[in-house]
Amino acid sequence: MPEPMQSDDDALRVSVLSEALPYIQRFSGRRIVIKYGGAAMAHAKLREAVFRDLALLACVGVQPVVVHGGGPEINQWLKRLEIPAEFRDGLRVTDADTMDVVEMVLVGRVNKQIVNGLNQLGTRAVGLSGSDGRLVEARPWGDGSHGLVGDVARVNPDVLEPLLDRGYVPVISSVAATPDDGRAHNINADTVAGELAAALEAEKLILLTDTPGILRDRDNTDSLIRKLRLSEARQLIDNGVVAGGMTPKTECCVRALAQGVSAAHIVDGRVPHALLLEVFTDAGIGTMVVGRG
Repeated sequence: MPEPMQSDDDALRVSVLSEALPYIQRFSGRRIVIKYGGAAMAHAKLREAVFRDLALLACVGVQPVVVHGGGPEINQWLKRLEIPAEFRDGLRVTDADTMDVVEMVLVGRVNKQIVNGLNQLGTRAVGLSGSDGRLVEARPWGDGSHGLVGDVARVNPDVLEPLLDRGYVPVISSVAATPDDGRAHNINADTVAGELAAALEAEKLILLTDTPGILRDRDNTDSLIRKLRLSEARQLIDNGVVAGGMTPKTECCVRALAQGVSAAHIVDGRVPHALLLEVFTDAGIGTMVVGRG
């Protein structure tokens, strides 16, 4: 009787599953907060890969929490409505008209697109904004010169506990209100993700970005730093190795780790299945920042 033929693809799948098993066992029942944005949100194939990654994480017992932005779509709608887009210090200046568009796009469109995409894969996703149940309470950012741009004043994780305990995947837009007057504010999604990760005592915070991770040389992708201690990340910021748009992302990781999150990852969302590659393989694909070790 001839022996069954095994293809190279079959052998690779078995090898990948075998490598993933200890990570699946380790992270089952643990919470992972994922900031979703950038190219992974803009391109259909990458969107589908992220949704499948999130569905698989939920299937194997991980408790993912998704925080999303939506800058490009906000810009499209501002242009359509002939509202000028202005940026200062890397932040969107947000007057009342712009805030209406931000809230409409993030809460009403992008959030539901993500929820629907996950639900189609059998995942039970629930869409929320920071304003729902005062999940996130906002405060004005800086001196108020950027309009309705906010920072995180407080996080109330009790809103998410019953959802996570029952196997739902929360999908959260980064819009929240100030508690005194109820005015909606636009908050950086990285910041919301980091503060939520800390409040939920998450195992991991993962930021999907449009870069490979933290580079020692910003012009050389081969200089990717695979693993950093918290103290080393702070030093890279102080030394200017981490600069530009990578600074707030790295600072977000630093704050989350300082508040008890076990590990923070900056991952290239342009790579299909970046989430699974970072969480369930030995090598990973991005930069992991840890408190110690």
